[in-house]
Amino acid sequence: MNDLKLALKTLIVQTCDKDCDPSSIGDDETLFGTETRLALDSLDALQLSMALQKKFGVRLTDSKETRLIFANVANLAAWLKDQNKAGEFA
Repeated sequence: MNDLKLALKTLIVQTCDKDCDPSSIGDDETLFGTETRLALDSLDALQLSMALQKKFGVRLTDSKETRLIFANVANLAAWLKDQNKAGEFA
């Protein structure tokens, strides 16, 4: 699971063009909002959704559910694991 979380952090940094070390992102750190360190926004969410679809073959369609899943890396990793899409990271 730690490999998956690091892979997701790396994906977030690369996809959202952030200048930080992926390992510096906390598993429970809030990702979205102007008050957060990464300050991800709706455009970042769209880009991240597309990157997740490409890498893991998953689609996020319910906006309420997406907000919860994208709240932090731990939620995202748990959701991917539940979807059985984490394959190589399981």
